[in-house]
Amino acid sequence: MKLPTDRARHSTGPEAGGTPVTVGAADAGVLLLRLAVGLILAGHGAQKLFGWFGGPGLEATGKGFSQLGWDPGVFFAGLAGVSEFLGGLGLAAGLLTPLSAAACVGVMVNAMAIAPDIDLWSAAGTAFAYPMLLAVGALTVAAVGPLGLSLDARFPWRDGGWLPAGVALVLGVVGAFVILALK
Repeated sequence: MKLPTDRARHSTGPEAGGTPVTVGAADAGVLLLRLAVGLILAGHGAQKLFGWFGGPGLEATGKGFSQLGWDPGVFFAGLAGVSEFLGGLGLAAGLLTPLSAAACVGVMVNAMAIAPDIDLWSAAGTAFAYPMLLAVGALTVAAVGPLGLSLDARFPWRDGGWLPAGVALVLGVVGAFVILALK
C-alpha cells in the first residue's frame, strides 16, 4: 500500500506556461509563523501610528517616547511605528523578507534595550521576553525563508539561508544601534 506524502502538487496550469509549485507542511508552518509575528508587529505599529486597536496614536506615543529620553519623541515614535507596521506587514506577506525581518529585528532590539530587566523568569522580565521572542521569530523567518506561500516565492531568498539571515541580523542590529546612538 502506498501512503500519500505530506506534500501536494499544484500546477499553475499549462496554459499559463507555469511550472509545478510544491506546497507542504513546512510552507504552512512558516506561513503561520510569519502571520503571527508579522501581524502582531504590524498591529503594534498601527497602534503607535494611527491609534488603531486601542492604541494611543502618534502624538501620545511620542510623548511616551520623550519621557523615556527619546527626543524628539514624535520622530522616534513614528520611526518605531513605521518599522513595526511595514516590517510586520512585509513579514506576514513574505515580501522582501530579509529587509522586513531587519526592520522587525531593529525595532525589537531597541525595545529590549529599554526593558527594565533581562531576567526571563520573573514578572519584571516580561518586558524583555516579548520583544526578544518577536525578534527571534522574525530572524527565524529570514533564516528559514518565507517558502512557497509568500510573495517572495520566486526570489532566491525564498528558502532562506545564511545570507538572508545575516542581512536581517546585521541590518537590524546596526540600525538599532544607530537609533540608540541618536537617542
